[in-house]
Amino acid sequence: MTSALLKDRAQNAFQEQWPSMEPVIQRLLQQDPVTKADWQNLFWSTHTVCLWDEKGAPKVYRYLQEAVQSFVKLAYDRIGQHEGEYETLKAYIGEWDRFFTQCSYLPLPFGQLEQALSGKNTNSNKPKQPHESIVRKLMLDTWQDVIFSQLRDRLLRAAMHLLDTERRGTSIEGAHLVVGVRDSFVHLCTSTEDRLESYRQHFETVYVECLTRYYQSHAAEFLADNGVHDFMRYADSKLKEEEERGLKYLETSGDSLKKIRDQCVQLLVTRYRDSILAECPTMVRHHDTDKLSLMFGLLDRGTEAGGGGGGVEPMLRVVEDHIKSAGLDAMMANADTITQDCERYVEQLLELFQKFSALVRDAFHSDPRFLTSRDKAFKDLVNDTSVFKLELPARGRAGGPLKSTPESRCPELLANYCDMLLRKTTFSKRLTADEVDEKLRSVLCLLKYVQNKDVFMRYHKGHLSRRLILDTSADSEKEENMVDWLRGIGMPADYVNKLSRMFQDVKVSQDLNAEFHDSRPNVADNVNIKILNAGAWARGSERVSVTLPTELEDYIPELEEFYRAKHSGRKLQWHHHMSNGTITFTSKLGRYDVDITTFQMAVLFAWNQRPAEKISLENLRLATELPDAELRRTLWTLVACSKLKRQLLLYAPEVRRGWERQGGGSTLPRSLLKTPSSGLTSSLPVVKNGKPMPRGKVNVIGRLQLSTEKSREEENEGIIQLRILRTQEAIVKIMKMRKVTTNAQLQTELIEILKNMFLPSKKMIKEQIEWLIENKYMKRDPDDINKFKYMA
Repeated sequence: MTSALLKDRAQNAFQEQWPSMEPVIQRLLQQDPVTKADWQNLFWSTHTVCLWDEKGAPKVYRYLQEAVQSFVKLAYDRIGQHEGEYETLKAYIGEWDRFFTQCSYLPLPFGQLEQALSGKNTNSNKPKQPHESIVRKLMLDTWQDVIFSQLRDRLLRAAMHLLDTERRGTSIEGAHLVVGVRDSFVHLCTSTEDRLESYRQHFETVYVECLTRYYQSHAAEFLADNGVHDFMRYADSKLKEEEERGLKYLETSGDSLKKIRDQCVQLLVTRYRDSILAECPTMVRHHDTDKLSLMFGLLDRGTEAGGGGGGVEPMLRVVEDHIKSAGLDAMMANADTITQDCERYVEQLLELFQKFSALVRDAFHSDPRFLTSRDKAFKDLVNDTSVFKLELPARGRAGGPLKSTPESRCPELLANYCDMLLRKTTFSKRLTADEVDEKLRSVLCLLKYVQNKDVFMRYHKGHLSRRLILDTSADSEKEENMVDWLRGIGMPADYVNKLSRMFQDVKVSQDLNAEFHDSRPNVADNVNIKILNAGAWARGSERVSVTLPTELEDYIPELEEFYRAKHSGRKLQWHHHMSNGTITFTSKLGRYDVDITTFQMAVLFAWNQRPAEKISLENLRLATELPDAELRRTLWTLVACSKLKRQLLLYAPEVRRGWERQGGGSTLPRSLLKTPSSGLTSSLPVVKNGKPMPRGKVNVIGRLQLSTEKSREEENEGIIQLRILRTQEAIVKIMKMRKVTTNAQLQTELIEILKNMFLPSKKMIKEQIEWLIENKYMKRDPDDINKFKYMA
């Protein structure tokens, strides 16, 4: 009896509960107020029907479906009462917003219904898998079938019309209407695998078509009416507008924004790229950074949009060509000045570098591609040989005659500029310590563009030798800092280590000099010795013979005896062309201290016993035993000292016309090249404020001649020989590591190894490969002429 009663109640559960459920459902659909008790009873009634009535769940679903369909049809009728696409769109969005809001609330009480219809066991301990609400899907599918499928095209046209209105510059109040249409396509998609399928097929496609139609006509008209400069501003503003519009109206979870950006770039930039690029050379020449920045931003968008480098690459070429041509023109215009004045040259290079760097920074936001173009062009400018060049000798194969190899003089002039900063000069004295550091670092910045850094190191070492020997360094700390900076920028270690050893030698030499003076107090005030390591200081094999004054000659045996006592087995070699001293010159006007080189001293001491006589060139040659070229050069320094109002020597005949150039760049009058006679001047005043002074000091050393004409030629040839040895060494190193390698790979790795010293020419590489093959260090593969094998 009890069992039959329960069964009857279960069969009547739906009939009992539905009358109370239906009014609440209707109020929820219509967004009318629902009491808390009615809301809770809806949960309980659904649970009761689905749990106690075997057929209750399907009945609830069917009646619920009828209620939703009835509501949606009424909504469709209300939308249909409006005429015109905009009014229809407005009415639709009003109904859709209310309905879509209820799609989030109405399914909540029917959780038990969804479990019952899906056949899930409510008592199962298995974790529930996420699934789409059956009631929510019912609601959206009903809206799709009854309303949206009928009005889709009209809604799209109305939405696109609003967007066109906005693109024309008219603000619209219906932005939310367009968003509502988009959301309808997203949420009403029937595909279970891709929820954006309907959105992409319809809304996104029509959006792109509408966009394309608008700019195909408007962009061309704007360019024709306003020109390229205004068009670039127009294009930039429209690209930003469309990006903002896309963020507002498009679905951001997909790739819609990228598609729109790419399409806008195609319509506003790529299509008119040639017209835009035609203005680039003029803008670059005038450094119109604002317009160039705008152009770069536009064309770079084309690169990002999948157009390759087609937009930016032409700009790179224009900038590179401009830097080369403008820089070379500036150098050519000042060639007469900069080739003679290293300060002007370096400052002009720095000015050009800063100018071109500012162009890349302001116009292209220091983009790495443009920085690379700047570096490439500036490297060509620095290493250009059309303005001035350094002639290095190069022997042909089999010891053939010397041939000239032109290279840029930039490394030499940079070294000269560093010397001016590090030496006690009027230039370095007017600068603060920080300004000197800044200028030295600027030189190092330029040095990275120099191909043949070995030339810079040779000249820098020569200047350092002068400064250390003459004690003319402005700041010893900066000297050592410069060595550290050279090591820091990757200069070859063996070059830099030699510079460090030079500082060590000077310190050791100072200690030796102090010991020598302590052991022989009688010479303490007369002789200051510098004993230097030939390995670090050697500058050519030539030593110039000269007859020293007796006052100096007497100290040499004592010094050699002192040194042999401390260091057995070592040999001293005297380099008098690297020496200097101070003599006291007495004339009728006063007594003056004169700083001179040893060669100048040997010449002047020829008059020490005969101050009033004239001595011929031939007799001076016999007295000093100097080679003819060195004697003439030394005489010229004594008769043409620009620091003196009256010269140390007078000579006859006087110079009337004609000059001849000597080795190393010195210029001598032709009369001095013949057989002049010279005499010591009777007066040597030191003039200060226009008045002769009875006492004073004069320096006629100038730039101490540390190398003779012949040794300079040997040194230039030594640069080439060292390059040959470095090239051979690097090739053997690569072959020993690779065992087998191709010609192309060998050249690539070889340049990578040598690039911090010099850039080997293809001819040099080829010759050294042939030499190494001939000397059995490597061989060619018999099956492939472009492949080499290492021979142990």
